[in-house]
Amino acid sequence: MRVKEWAGYCERCCKGTNTHTMSMYSTDLICLECKSEERQRPDYKVAVDADVAAIKSGNFNFEGIGE
Repeated sequence: MRVKEWAGYCERCCKGTNTHTMSMYSTDLICLECKSEERQRPDYKVAVDADVAAIKSGNFNFEGIGE
């Protein structure tokens, strides 16, 4: 999998921003406001645990658990 290039806007809310991170639910590059909202979801720990398990099994290209 090729690393996505940052286009300067959040792929979730479409706001322009200079900072970003990857969603725990998909490969979307999102702004920090959307990341903060993501952390409030009741299934956030499930998404994090799935990501950790994928990495431990050697999958460094985990695409998340889905939105």
